[in-house]
Amino acid sequence: MDHGLTLASAPQALRRAAAAGVAGSRGVGVGVGVDVDVDGEVQVDGDDAARRHGEDLRVRPYAPDDLDALREVCLRTADVGADATGLTRWPDLVGDVYAAPYAVHDPELVTVVERAGRVAGYVIGCRDTLAFEAWCAGTWWPPLRARYRPAPGEAVRPFDAPLLHLVHTAPDPARPHLTTHPAHLHVDLLPVAQGRGLGRRLLEHVVRQLRDAGAPGVHLGVSAANTRAVAVYRRLGFDPLVDSGPAATGYLLGRSLSAEAAGPPTR
Repeated sequence: MDHGLTLASAPQALRRAAAAGVAGSRGVGVGVGVDVDVDGEVQVDGDDAARRHGEDLRVRPYAPDDLDALREVCLRTADVGADATGLTRWPDLVGDVYAAPYAVHDPELVTVVERAGRVAGYVIGCRDTLAFEAWCAGTWWPPLRARYRPAPGEAVRPFDAPLLHLVHTAPDPARPHLTTHPAHLHVDLLPVAQGRGLGRRLLEHVVRQLRDAGAPGVHLGVSAANTRAVAVYRRLGFDPLVDSGPAATGYLLGRSLSAEAAGPPTR
């Protein structure tokens, strides 16, 4: 996950759950466009990241065969961008919360980065957070509840606790930001795909998709400790949606899309 969310000393998944419920996130080049060509490859206007950096990087639409790879990338970036494999009892749990359901529910809003034939990152969009959560409650979570259930008396790992809460408990309905910013997104890149500007391009791509789908605004959560990401998001038009205070461990940021027909904001 490129990416972060809420309690600075806790795993990224915990920060996400605290900051925005099922909504979460994770960067963006102002004015950069992304389109899909006739061969199914996503084209980025501006610098060709793969050619410029001499890497075999390809950005393309999600395919159903990518589902397990999404789970793997999600896990390997879930600890503030680092590998969370050693933090969880269930390796697929974080991906089954923050990646796989989005791809099943709305695959057209998933774009992947591929290197040497393997998925190395992705961007995921969700146009309507409440509708997505309702679908999860009725379709996605029920079969997972038996799989992701600690044994009687078993201590739950801190990384897993907020994820299990999302699987087994209805989200908090008191989220007024969803009225104006109902969409949310996640961007997750493995280290091999980082530092090439792809996070910014992917984020701008999914923001444009959400805008074109009619979403009036999009939100994301980010750890206060991830100062680099916070600065990038702010430059790209994401502003605080709540007053987090000077001691905040995470921020809930949003970007209005309803007035962006003429182009994204510049700062």
